[in-house]
Amino acid sequence: MTAPILELRGVCKRYGAITVADAISFSLERRTCVGLVGPNGAGKTSLFNMITGSTPPDAGQILFDGGDITTTKAYLRARLGVVRAFQIPQPFPHLTVYENVYAAAYYGGNLRGAEAEQWSMQVLERVGLLPSAKLAADHLRLLDRKRLELAKAMASRAELLLLDEIAGGLTDHEVNALLALIVRLKADHTIIWIEHIPRAMKDAADRVLVLHFGRLLLDGPPSEIMAHAQFREIYMGLPADAA
Repeated sequence: MTAPILELRGVCKRYGAITVADAISFSLERRTCVGLVGPNGAGKTSLFNMITGSTPPDAGQILFDGGDITTTKAYLRARLGVVRAFQIPQPFPHLTVYENVYAAAYYGGNLRGAEAEQWSMQVLERVGLLPSAKLAADHLRLLDRKRLELAKAMASRAELLLLDEIAGGLTDHEVNALLALIVRLKADHTIIWIEHIPRAMKDAADRVLVLHFGRLLLDGPPSEIMAHAQFREIYMGLPADAA
């Protein structure tokens, strides 16, 4: 049996009287997309911060590809393949689209010369940005800036992609285009996706985790989770009897 790519064992984090992670445990199989949902303040971003290494847990273990990374620095986790894409794209605005992706391949993916060039072009083609390769990044429309954010993560040879509300601010048509890309990425990436758009979870996720006040409340297939009375009451604000 293949070992999970990511495993959390009793991960805890507190800020004074506030608990943002209350003994959270789960494992993540390779080549799957897991949706991470919950109301504001549930602990989703704190969990991402602990997985990527920007915030240390107070207790528990985080394992990646079988190795304990609980105390590993964030930049070393990125080199191992744990890479985050943010809601607000953060390209180098005055570099071209190609140069942004090449920088990720060079510094994140540790590729050089022709290998870095070829890999960058492959990534651009895969995300649909090859026609825009010579444009300055700050000239891109929002959807293409989101694609560039994904392209940079891919170029750094990410194995585990953490997507932080990456569909935020997009129109329905643009969300559909981004969804199609993320579904394609599941073929060779493992994905954890924080998102507030329920249909995005239904279409892309194989599994949904629901956080509430730092606790892992529900874990299961999207259709089951979204029909669950607790999910509908806590996350969507519906009364229990209506759910």
